[in-house]
Amino acid sequence: MGSGLHGITVTLYEKTETGIDGFGRPIYEETPVQVENVLVGEPSTQEVIDTLNLTGKHLVYTLGIPKGDVHTWTDRKICFFGEAFQAIGFPTQGIEDLIPLSWNKKLKVERYG
Repeated sequence: MGSGLHGITVTLYEKTETGIDGFGRPIYEETPVQVENVLVGEPSTQEVIDTLNLTGKHLVYTLGIPKGDVHTWTDRKICFFGEAFQAIGFPTQGIEDLIPLSWNKKLKVERYG
């Protein structure tokens, strides 16, 4: 019976291209997928400022993505805590074997919409 560090289940919206609109842009369908054991952390004040200065986006949370996860997180909507968020950029990844805990990718998210 462990009381170790663990994440929550989040809803990740996967995108599938379903066609092309009248302007030649792709049309996507979003499909919700449950991803378990995702860490949700509060970014430091410096991370919030740096992200705003570099991207113009307002960082709200940093997610820890579990080792072995194969989902695409870049440019995706993610829901947790009853709210929707949008990925900022792409996940940064560490070498799985050299990281002692269960998460090896980090993703920044902003409030969606």
